[in-house]
Amino acid sequence: MSINYSETSLQSIYGEYSFSETTMKERLPKSVFKEFKNVQNGESKLSRDVADVIASVMKDWAIEKGATHFTHWFQPLTGLTAEKHDAFIDPAGDGTVMMEFSGKELIQGEPDASSFPNGGLRETFEARGYTAWDTGSPAFLKQDNTGLTLTIPTAFVSYTGEALDKKTPLLRSMDAINIQAMRILKKMGNTSSKKVVASVGPEQEYFLIDKEYFLKRPDLKLTGRTVFGTMSAKGQELDDHYFGAIKDRVADFMRDLNTELWKLGISAKTQHNEVAPNQFELAPIFTTANVSTDWNQITMEMMKKIADRHDLACLLHEKPFAGVNGSGKHNNWSIATDDGINLLNPGATPHENAQFLLFCVATIKAVDKYAGLLRSSAASAGNDHRLGANEAPPAVISIFMGHQLSDILKQLAAGETVKALGGKKMEIGATTLPIFPMDMTDRNRTSPFAFTGNKFEFRMVGSTQSVAGPNVVINTAVAEVLDEFATQLEKASDVNAEIQKIVKDSYNAHSRIVFNGNGYAPEWLDEAAKRGLPNLKSTVEAIPVQNSPEAVALFEKYNVLSKAELDSRVDIYLEGYSKQVNIEAGISFEMAGRMIFPAVSDYATAVAKGIASIKSVLPTADTSAQESLLAQLNSLMESMLKRNEILKIEIDAALELDKDLMAQAKAYRERVIPAMDSLREAADSLEKITDKDRWPYPSYEDMLFNL
Repeated sequence: MSINYSETSLQSIYGEYSFSETTMKERLPKSVFKEFKNVQNGESKLSRDVADVIASVMKDWAIEKGATHFTHWFQPLTGLTAEKHDAFIDPAGDGTVMMEFSGKELIQGEPDASSFPNGGLRETFEARGYTAWDTGSPAFLKQDNTGLTLTIPTAFVSYTGEALDKKTPLLRSMDAINIQAMRILKKMGNTSSKKVVASVGPEQEYFLIDKEYFLKRPDLKLTGRTVFGTMSAKGQELDDHYFGAIKDRVADFMRDLNTELWKLGISAKTQHNEVAPNQFELAPIFTTANVSTDWNQITMEMMKKIADRHDLACLLHEKPFAGVNGSGKHNNWSIATDDGINLLNPGATPHENAQFLLFCVATIKAVDKYAGLLRSSAASAGNDHRLGANEAPPAVISIFMGHQLSDILKQLAAGETVKALGGKKMEIGATTLPIFPMDMTDRNRTSPFAFTGNKFEFRMVGSTQSVAGPNVVINTAVAEVLDEFATQLEKASDVNAEIQKIVKDSYNAHSRIVFNGNGYAPEWLDEAAKRGLPNLKSTVEAIPVQNSPEAVALFEKYNVLSKAELDSRVDIYLEGYSKQVNIEAGISFEMAGRMIFPAVSDYATAVAKGIASIKSVLPTADTSAQESLLAQLNSLMESMLKRNEILKIEIDAALELDKDLMAQAKAYRERVIPAMDSLREAADSLEKITDKDRWPYPSYEDMLFNL
């Protein structure tokens, strides 16, 4: 229900469904709140007594709002979220109930661990798994048609401790980068900061279409994308949708979405029309990586739920429509201290610049060293349709630094006197490092990994994907490089001189990853190959990187993921890829045979009857146009049915390879998808010449230009 903000202030509803730090501070005893903050900062373990107090206060708050149940909310390797609801009631023995919620129930839950993807870590009979409260992410009240549920963000692990979710390795990677970054800061004389946190702001792209059209498209309902459909006469070529005036129906949806997110304390900030027709974007304010990941999962869920209220369907697939831009999720990543220092902010003093340059080149080195792993973190069946097109970064990882910053880094790496572009000598301080303006870079929308002033933007992530995986890679890879740098600084007699040496050596060794040009240009792929940069064009090529010896060594070194956990993920992602493509192929087969063929056959019959009818009245009439159309219809129908038979053969052959997940994924990639594409070509050609009123599902024109 919409809120009238002229009568109700945004401040009064913001965070009302979030058990935020402010709420905790107001309701908890001071000693308990202080102890909880120590737990959050990693300075102590959560005691049972403190947990009991927090649980009791949290329960009272939730019940006051109208909640009757609680749930441990977690993020299994499906990429979605999961929850099991329990009531607060506890029978009193006299026919009445008490409302109870203990510290034990807050801290730990026990869902079935064998029914979620586990890649062999759990057998079917080994069902025990645990959810563990993430104290760094606020509990919240989740609303549905039945009321409110106290929702507790948790990690999900097996009985034997293996990570079965997206959150556990993310939290581990955040610990890793915190430890190594603090070593650097201490060596640089920082005595005030106690913690370094990876922060993220994911921009979420999505499409909206009328729900009526969505319900008439089996492909959209089952796969999230259209497996058939020809582009309308108009697409996005006029650039008239991007940043255009938001239509009333969409504005109503956005207003309700913002309201529901604000109630949860989610800082939805920016909204606008995107490039493709009926495509939009929402961006939040930065927050810590684990909280940002949780909030993005909630946001995607809320988008679908609120769209439904407005008789709309929200499409989050990376490529729901061929011929127009797909959707991504730009992962804006930075690292900052607990006292507000952004370590990727160039700053205004030489000391801050030394700090900035050190963390900047650490990121450059990490991305170059683990480019394949970073690419793999954004791999999915849906994203394969998007990456490399003139709408998204290519599959080759590169970093955009901007010409000014790149020039400064080159001069430092060459040991030259640093001058700004244009010949003006840069100001030099005690560390002999220059003072930079903050916004020294343009924006390069073709770059997979771009520096944008005080953060790096990883643009490759798909719109349906959790941002946890990419941030696990970034955090851990950067942590390893910071570990190397910290060790060098701890051994150095002159820290400033050692910083300059690190910056120089690191940039010289890893500048190949820096590319400030047009990532869409074909020449870049040739240049990237000369530089030795990996080009993992598909998910099937990219996934195995995740348990390569280099990846295993990295993640095990910082206790982020074990080899067994990595092996399980490779199996899960390969199997998930095959299942997704199999569903798409299956619906393609069904729609072609059970929807398109009958509709076209019916139309062809009508055309044939029309010809016969004309001839019966006017035997000498020229019906060549109708006869040509009928011939085209028959030829294309025959071709479509033959291609459909080939698709079925390829599907069956791929299904037989279920004992070898890689071989099966390759079969879907190399055999099934081309067969689907061939079938689509024939079916879409039929759509162009078939009576629109007889076509069995809504067209692109219907879906993209009717809101």
